[in-house]
Amino acid sequence: QVQLVESGGGLVQPGGSLRLSCAASGSIFSIYTMYWYRQAPGKQRDLVGSITRAGSANYVDSVKGRFTVSRDNAKNTMYLQMNSLKPEDTAVYICKAAIKDRLIVAYDIWGQGTQVTVSS
Repeated sequence: QVQLVESGGGLVQPGGSLRLSCAASGSIFSIYTMYWYRQAPGKQRDLVGSITRAGSANYVDSVKGRFTVSRDNAKNTMYLQMNSLKPEDTAVYICKAAIKDRLIVAYDIWGQGTQVTVSS
C-alpha cells in the first residue's frame, strides 16, 4: 500500500512564505510525475503545478514567479515553495503522484491535503 502525506500548511500573512511537503511511503517501485492541486471552500479542485521525475516543472499562470515545485527522488518527496502569498491562495493544498507499486501496477494516488490560510 502506498500513501502520500502533505505537511507544512498553516496561517501566514499576505506577502509571506510557506513550504509544503508531500512524502510518499509504502510499496513503491517508482514515482513519475507529481502534482500539486488546491481547493478553496466551495470551489473546484485546481491544478497548481507539476514536476516530472527528471525535474521539469510547470505552473498555472496565477502562481508563476511566486511558487516553485521541486522534488527529492531519493526521499520520495515533493515540495512546494510558496512566496509572496496572497489571500486568494487560501485553500487546501493536495498532492497527487503517478506511481508504480512493487507489483508493477500503475495508478494515481492522492494525499489528504494541508490547509494554507493567507490572512492578516
